Amino acid sequence: MAPREGNDETSIGDLFGRLAEDGRAFVRAEAGVYKAIAARRAGKARNGAIAIAVAFLLGLGAVVTLLVMAAIALALHVGPLLAGLIVAAVASIIAFLLVRYGADRMKALGGDSEEKAALAAAERKE
Repeated sequence: MAPREGNDETSIGDLFGRLAEDGRAFVRAEAGVYKAIAARRAGKARNGAIAIAVAFLLGLGAVVTLLVMAAIALALHVGPLLAGLIVAAVASIIAFLLVRYGADRMKALGGDSEEKAALAAAERKE
């Protein structure tokens, strides 16, 4: 229904059309704000992430150095080959135990039995 000649009133359809367009503009503006916030935060965190990566690599180098020095010190008593095997075996066992520990803790992402029971009870009530 088009507005009548000489009448300043707009139709319901025109009002809903303007409302929809204003809603879309609002959503675009909000998305732009959140995108700008995310970009700012990522920019500020970038240097921190780089520092953490460098620290990780330096720590890894320190652990490798420690393992090599342990093998060299042990080699004086049992020979270089056996010393290398002993250090590698001990490091492998520690790594295996850490992986098992980490995997057990990662199961918490799926929720524990108490949480699952509470969710199941809530679903039964619905």
